[in-house]
Amino acid sequence: MNHLVLEGVNQTAEARTAIERVFRAEYGRVIASLIGSLGDFELAEEAIQDAFTVALERWAGDGVPPNPAAWIATTAKRRAIDIWRRERRRLEKYAALDEPAAIAEDHVAIYGDDHETLTDDRLRLIFTCCHPALALEAQVALTLRTLGGLSTAEIARALLVPEPTLGQRLSRAKRKIREAGIPYQVPADHVLPERLDAVLAVVYLIFNEGYSASGGELLTRGELCTEAIRLGRALLAIMPDEPEVSGLLGLMLLHDSRRAARLSAANDGPLTLEEQDRSVWDQAEIAEGRTLVEHALRRGRPRPYQLQAAIAAIHADAQTSADTDWRQIRALYELLGEVSPSPIVELNRAVAVAMAEGLDRGLALMDRPEVAGPLDGYRWLHAARADLLRRLDRSTEAAVAYTRALELAENAAERVYLERRLAEVKARLRA
Repeated sequence: MNHLVLEGVNQTAEARTAIERVFRAEYGRVIASLIGSLGDFELAEEAIQDAFTVALERWAGDGVPPNPAAWIATTAKRRAIDIWRRERRRLEKYAALDEPAAIAEDHVAIYGDDHETLTDDRLRLIFTCCHPALALEAQVALTLRTLGGLSTAEIARALLVPEPTLGQRLSRAKRKIREAGIPYQVPADHVLPERLDAVLAVVYLIFNEGYSASGGELLTRGELCTEAIRLGRALLAIMPDEPEVSGLLGLMLLHDSRRAARLSAANDGPLTLEEQDRSVWDQAEIAEGRTLVEHALRRGRPRPYQLQAAIAAIHADAQTSADTDWRQIRALYELLGEVSPSPIVELNRAVAVAMAEGLDRGLALMDRPEVAGPLDGYRWLHAARADLLRRLDRSTEAAVAYTRALELAENAAERVYLERRLAEVKARLRA
């Protein structure tokens, strides 16, 4: 949760836990509705921030309300009214918003039974943030900040950019939306394709932050995975003939099928694919994901999400880790590198080559300047190198790589895993 909300506020453990739970689960839904009502990103963010601060103060003494998310939504709307009144601006909008009926209607829109309305609010927010008038990086960052509720630091880590740079992009994007009067709506069908790449990137980044949290105590943030999958389904409903939408939804489902198996019973960090109990994998999600991938690939237009989903399907098909068809995975990464070249794709291809053709060959691919240079600040590069070095019994080098990965890791569960592996290779050195 945003640390600004928590500073200097006395609260019981119960109130703090409830606040953090509501923030993680409901932030995107509440702010999507607020932005729709207020038409102002910064005002909506200020109002919801104030609402969480008030909640921390009041819930500690009065107890947690029966419906804490609805309490936050209503309080945020009222805080927005207070801000308007104090600044004596936007008087006509304030007059409309100040009506009790308007507040009640917004409460129903956010927390009623109409799930279509909820999804529409969030779709409108995504397409507003992903307007082509904004730079692609700004589109992605702004949507992650508002819909995903991620902090500037979390987004900066996800996008591999400095935090100050990311903050400037966010400020410029909000200002441009306000000054250009970019509408809060799902665009007409004929302009959907020009925003598709950014929208899909945002949805997948939200999913990734849920599947492998960049910071905090928990390995996963299940509410973000659920939100991303829900948005993927909504996108498929409005773009049923777009194979990349099917590919992304299939990819998320196939990954999500493994989420429950990723944490060890001993709570000593995440389990790798080869360590996981595959009987725990969600077979319904695997079946649906596989169907979506096959449907997308039959269109004959393979693009990045379809290819990544095909790779995930191969992992899902393997009954044991030893059964994994690494040669096919390597071939798919080679094709992905042609369709969407990037250092991260090359890193993943190197892992596949290591498993299919030999650890030394994979390590050599990782150590190429075009991979190691751009990804020097990427924790997964150093973790992957450390794993190959450990398997090659090059313990001194493995210890260095695990230490570097630990320096970059901010998620507590990941750190536990890396510390355990580092202890293993150090023990080898002492033996």
